[in-house]
Amino acid sequence: MQGYKPQRGLTCWLFAALMVFAPAIAEALETTLTAPGAPKEVVERLKETSSITTAEERGLGTPLEILSAALSDYRTLVQILYDEGYFSPVVSIKLDGQEAAEMSSLTVPTQIKRAVITIEPGPTFTFGTAIVQPQAPDTELPEGFATGKLATTGAIQQAASAGVRAWKDAGHAKADVADQRVIARHAQAQLDAEIDLDPGRRLTFGKMFIKGDTNVRHRSIEKIAGFPTGQVYSPAQVQKVGTRLRRTGTFSTVSLQERETPNPDGTLDFDATFEDLPKRRLTLGFELASRDGIDLSATWTHRNVFRRAERLRFEATLRNIGGSEDLDGRIGLRLDQPDRLGPDDNTFWSALLERRNTDNYNVSVASLAYGARRTFSDQLYAEASAGFQWSDADDAYGDGRKFRYFILPFRSEWDQRDSKVSATKGYYLDVQAMPFIGLSGTDTGLRLFFDSRAYTSLGTGGRLVLAGRIQLGSVIGPPADGVTPDFLFFSGGAGTVRGQPYESLGIPVGTGVAGGKSFLGFSGEVRGKITDTISLVGFYDYGIVDTSSFVGSGAEDHAGAGLGVRYDLGGFGPLRVDLAVPVQGDTGDGLQFYIGIGQAF
Repeated sequence: MQGYKPQRGLTCWLFAALMVFAPAIAEALETTLTAPGAPKEVVERLKETSSITTAEERGLGTPLEILSAALSDYRTLVQILYDEGYFSPVVSIKLDGQEAAEMSSLTVPTQIKRAVITIEPGPTFTFGTAIVQPQAPDTELPEGFATGKLATTGAIQQAASAGVRAWKDAGHAKADVADQRVIARHAQAQLDAEIDLDPGRRLTFGKMFIKGDTNVRHRSIEKIAGFPTGQVYSPAQVQKVGTRLRRTGTFSTVSLQERETPNPDGTLDFDATFEDLPKRRLTLGFELASRDGIDLSATWTHRNVFRRAERLRFEATLRNIGGSEDLDGRIGLRLDQPDRLGPDDNTFWSALLERRNTDNYNVSVASLAYGARRTFSDQLYAEASAGFQWSDADDAYGDGRKFRYFILPFRSEWDQRDSKVSATKGYYLDVQAMPFIGLSGTDTGLRLFFDSRAYTSLGTGGRLVLAGRIQLGSVIGPPADGVTPDFLFFSGGAGTVRGQPYESLGIPVGTGVAGGKSFLGFSGEVRGKITDTISLVGFYDYGIVDTSSFVGSGAEDHAGAGLGVRYDLGGFGPLRVDLAVPVQGDTGDGLQFYIGIGQAF
């Protein structure tokens, strides 16, 4: 019994405290906001921004919190009205009938039940005077910052930013706003805005000082960056340096920060800070087709192999697992060296071992090449290499055929898609040309390939997408029986004509089928979103293979069509399931299905 009384006293104290604060906790704040004469969208913005009208969502419940929110709302609501062109507003916020601005935080009521916000927006103002001075030669001010236009604080800020940006583009790295004069003339409902700029002196690039915990040699960073020491300052050049360094795939962080104070000689130094990505990366992929079985692929990347920001990429593919053809695959290796030539250029070594077993031919290929790549922008690159290729083939023209080449592959890609894994607009072009010089009695010729894709969402914001693809291929020079079968063209399968068996269309040769010297393929898709993650796709594919170097009227052709489902996996692209049937040609019959990650094209 000795411990009972303190326990009872504590219970009574808690009960009393709950009785005191219960009304304030239990009863929600009733709020209203009216702004007679203001457009509906402005009123909605005021409500969404006000701390009072959103008190419940913000977790504001005590009288002191509500009063503090009301006091902050005066400034917030007036600023929104300024943003919309109302420069003579009157804002009243009453808490239980008393103006919040007249209340003291030292004598806050024990309870606040109702908040009423009344706004008189007044007339919208237009610009009387709109001046930015001095201006750089190529200054482009926003259209909204001009005499007679609706006056808003946003237009003033945009004009100031445009003026400063133009001076920076002209080499004045420390340009800034020196002064602003904004006068509201209420009788005329006009706003006079004058912005004075301080361009500062014209500067040139100084030195780049490397900081941060990076394992890449500083000399390699300098060579890759191509920092424009001695050139006139330009924000575009700073951005280009950062892009070059990020493009190596070595760094998780690249930060270029100009120093606050220029040097006495008119140069401006920069501090470059880096953090490295993990050295190794492994990716896996798969694709399943009803007839061709499962294809498994893996890539293993080793970054900064010799501390020069190199990238060693090893790829392996195993095909036809459980399919109708014999198991085959490939092993590839590529070493990119970004610091060998200079900015925007890199050299590379590539090697390949591949075995292809198809219904129409079997071929073993080995190649080794050395080349260079030029990156013109994030969207455009070109590369060329020189090397050797060895091929041993069994096909419709005979068994044990050997081909030896000195090859000069050239490739250029121009990618203007909004997404590499699931584009909704833009286009993509891939151009390949490979002269091949025959060795040991092998014929000489030229192989060409062109792949173009285009996308449009018809103004639906990606809800409905039309996608089209055209592929062209040609071998010029030797006869078809004088070329390794992996240089020739077949049609059918996921990459060309869905609904037709893989590489089922070629040129009849005796009792077999050989590849053609030319190929033309068309594909079209209609992609429609059902939900944010699920889309339905209808598609039609058409392919032509010919014996000559250019497709003619007597070429072999076939087509397929079908339906598909896509499930969005985020940055990995969609999970793809396609069902297709032949609609033209005699190379296949029955339903074909395809499962993979990413769009078909």
